[in-house]
Amino acid sequence: MNTWKRAVGVVLWFWMAACSTIGPGTVPRDRVDYVNAIGTSWEQETLLNIVKLRYGHAPIFFSVTQVVSGYQFQSTVTAGLETSNFTPNTNIFGIAGTATAEGQYTDRPTIIYTPLTGVDFLQKLMTPIPPSVVLFLLQAGYSANIVMPITLDSINGINNESRRGMRRTADPRFNRVAQLVRELQLGGTLQVRVQRAKDGNETSLITFASIKDPQAQSERQALRSLLGLRPGLQSFRVYYGGYSGRDDEIGIMTRSMMEVMLELAAGMHVPESDVTEGRAAPGLAYGQAGGTPGTPTVNILSGNKAPSDASIAVQYNGRWFWIADTDFRSKTIFGTVMILFSISDVGIKGAPPIVTIPANQ
Repeated sequence: MNTWKRAVGVVLWFWMAACSTIGPGTVPRDRVDYVNAIGTSWEQETLLNIVKLRYGHAPIFFSVTQVVSGYQFQSTVTAGLETSNFTPNTNIFGIAGTATAEGQYTDRPTIIYTPLTGVDFLQKLMTPIPPSVVLFLLQAGYSANIVMPITLDSINGINNESRRGMRRTADPRFNRVAQLVRELQLGGTLQVRVQRAKDGNETSLITFASIKDPQAQSERQALRSLLGLRPGLQSFRVYYGGYSGRDDEIGIMTRSMMEVMLELAAGMHVPESDVTEGRAAPGLAYGQAGGTPGTPTVNILSGNKAPSDASIAVQYNGRWFWIADTDFRSKTIFGTVMILFSISDVGIKGAPPIVTIPANQ
């Protein structure tokens, strides 16, 4: 009788499992796992493309456009019961039963990758970052000491440093402008507004909030003086382009994401032999100090062995390239670049593929 009870219990368990849904229980696990996997691969893809640019190869990006997790649980349960009649002669009443159960669990994920080509490649990587994106980053609290040197080539004719192609040293006033903007950020006196005209065009504005703090007033005056802005004016229109000479607007020349990547590639560490042999473009050789004071540099290291403590690491042409997990500044700058990839996404998106999942799954 105990054996029969256990058999019935097994049958009931499989029957209940077959009737219950398994989807909700997979959501907490799948979301976290996919977020970690896709985020890590995206960072590795970006780092790899920066390395490839330094070695003279074109970047290739694949976007994960769709993830479909298909789960299937099939169960088969069979049972049988036999009884024998009670007879006075044998004084025996017999009962016998059989039960079998089978279960099959299948996890069949479908991941769709889309290469970045054609118009999407041109728009996302080659088009200058919209000025509104730079301003929104500043408004969101991202440090001007990081955002402005990464994204800008110049502001009102004041040039930023450039390491790609024809090298250019930074105008000392540029770092001072970035520092003043940062101080105004911390003081809460720098505000960003976007106005939409009747024709649909957007106008970005930088507004200096009125405040009686002497230090903030001094910083605003210093910034106005460096940029050639009109004293006393509170709002200034921000546009993409060179310096117009007008004292009521700010012209900024922004970089494209390709130019941002080239700047980071020029500052990475590569073995001197790779440069002398013509494998890699001239730039920061292994062992050199990176960057000038106030210039953000992602300290990308290289070596022949896989790093033991890396935040991001990729292998290319038999060498390893990585950002150390203990280098918080480099991780912060690299994270800002990843944010730029997201919010400066001005490419033309095609229709996503359609994935059909059979109803029995």
